[in-house]
Amino acid sequence: MTKVGMLKSLIRLIRPSQWIKNLFVFAPVLFGGALLDTRALLAGLVAFLAFCFAASSIYCFNDIHDVADDRRHPEKCQRPIASGAISVAQAYGVMAVMIALGVAVTFLLPLIGPMAPTDGLAIDMPTVPEWGGVSATLFVVVFYWLLNLAYCVKLKQYAIIDVCIVAFGFVLRMLAGGGAAGIELSHWIVLMAFLITLFMGFAKRRDDVLQMEQTGEAPRKNTVRYNATFMDQALTITASVTLVCYIMYTVSPEVMDRFQTNKLYLTSIFVLVGLLRYMQVAVVDKRSGNPTKVVLRDRFIQLDVVAWIVTFILIIYVG
Repeated sequence: MTKVGMLKSLIRLIRPSQWIKNLFVFAPVLFGGALLDTRALLAGLVAFLAFCFAASSIYCFNDIHDVADDRRHPEKCQRPIASGAISVAQAYGVMAVMIALGVAVTFLLPLIGPMAPTDGLAIDMPTVPEWGGVSATLFVVVFYWLLNLAYCVKLKQYAIIDVCIVAFGFVLRMLAGGGAAGIELSHWIVLMAFLITLFMGFAKRRDDVLQMEQTGEAPRKNTVRYNATFMDQALTITASVTLVCYIMYTVSPEVMDRFQTNKLYLTSIFVLVGLLRYMQVAVVDKRSGNPTKVVLRDRFIQLDVVAWIVTFILIIYVG
């Protein structure tokens, strides 16, 4: 294989297209009212890179662990390890380098300097030495890595638990971002992060169920523990609870007091529209198997997210 071919295979192995998920680490900066704080943004960037490297390490391990199954799969057989483009030994090497980079990058945080105290969603925010900096971010990244190793080896075989672990991974991303910037998250933002990603996780599993019904073969070992009726009910429940949780957040006295506005409820419109559009993609279009592709390719969802972010920023930063 040529050097160019090897490089392309390595890039496919670490899946940089999936790094968009790690943008969740910037949520504490946005919701914490620190979007104009350069140091907080730099701290978020460090946490983002740490999670990108840690996640790529997990992707390597997942492909190593599932190589036998991937070789029998009509699409996954094209993955670098399954196709033979990358050897198992090389994949282990890349995996080690990725997690080493993920750990090492957290030690850049002291170079940024102490964070300025912020309000926003921070509730009784402790000092940075108590919660923040290298220790907090490193702990979350390592815990995420170990949890996902367990997920790849065993936990992903259990229905419901598998989706919950994936959703919890996004909560960990936000905790890492908050830890890096010295912002402690409120219960609202943690709940919303878990619920919205749980919703997307069930939508992805619904696509697996449809594939199983069409081919007679389960894409995952736990797919047999799901069916279309259950998935539709799960989507409805999680979407409803997510919307209610967000509305409760926008009208809660503590949030209105901290942002000095009672207009955040207006952003609920975009959350409702976004949830409905995603359900349309899952139930009507039947193409929710890859949440990353849905977000990157669906212009409706992209415009809705941008509108929500812009409206939110205008309300809390401009007034």
